[in-house]
Amino acid sequence: MYNNKHHISVVIPVYNCSGYIKELYIRLVNTLETIDNNFEIIFVNDASPEKDWEYIKELAKSDIRIKGINLSRNFGQHYAITAGLDFTTGDWIIVMDGDLQDPPEEIIKLYSKTKEGFDVVFGRRYNRQDNIPKKFVSKLFHRLFDYLADRDTDETIANFSICSCDVISSYRLLREQSRSYPDFIRWMGYKTAFINIEHGKRLIGDSSYTFRKRLKLATSIIVAHSNKPLKLSIGFGFVISLISLIYGLYLILRYLFMAQPPQGWTSVMVSVYFIGGLLFANLGIIGLYLGKVFDETKNRPLYLLKEKINM
Repeated sequence: MYNNKHHISVVIPVYNCSGYIKELYIRLVNTLETIDNNFEIIFVNDASPEKDWEYIKELAKSDIRIKGINLSRNFGQHYAITAGLDFTTGDWIIVMDGDLQDPPEEIIKLYSKTKEGFDVVFGRRYNRQDNIPKKFVSKLFHRLFDYLADRDTDETIANFSICSCDVISSYRLLREQSRSYPDFIRWMGYKTAFINIEHGKRLIGDSSYTFRKRLKLATSIIVAHSNKPLKLSIGFGFVISLISLIYGLYLILRYLFMAQPPQGWTSVMVSVYFIGGLLFANLGIIGLYLGKVFDETKNRPLYLLKEKINM
């Protein structure tokens, strides 16, 4: 699996990227050849419904430096990245998206920054080429995520990065089911730099990374890396209990000193439904954590391969 050593490996997860693959290949080769001719490009097809795999096979037949991994089903972007990284042989490994919003020409900036002694360099999309609603939703999403996950993330940073082979060797040791490539890399604590890069526009189609998928990924990461939702539910429960206790004392005192018994059942029923809703919400939060424990104990593989090319 690691027979032939390269100077640079590029890992690209693709899903509905058939309109970009050929141009991406040309621009990548032109860029990488200015750095070193000894490189490999690994396309990981995450069971795309388009012709991504056909284009990858076509490129691999004409250029042995192109390698392909075809997953048995759609596992998700970060699982596809893991599959590609498991097969890299480079001294330096680049991870990027396949829709040309990570311009291949910016690799030169990332690679140059490593010469200053950094093990990891992330590209910061300081001028994102997205519409205003998408930018607003992304910023709101990250603020909520940071609060619940107890961390300080930067919404301008995604997967586009370069890492040393030592960093990726450490990354391969992390086999949790809940995966986020940039979070894992930053968690490991290697010397990391961030530089501004250009961000390209998506010219064909829409991103497959919908808000629903982003929300699912965020929930998975929060549950996997933070206990804050459990702490919030405990704190909220104490607050509700305190309010209920104060209100109960108020009713007792009003009955004893003012001879005014509680009127009707409306307030009682509202309180019952309110507390019942909180209990179900707390059980749901606990269920999420138990579900993650259950997923990890099954110890299933992170991905399954259907086909490989030039590996």
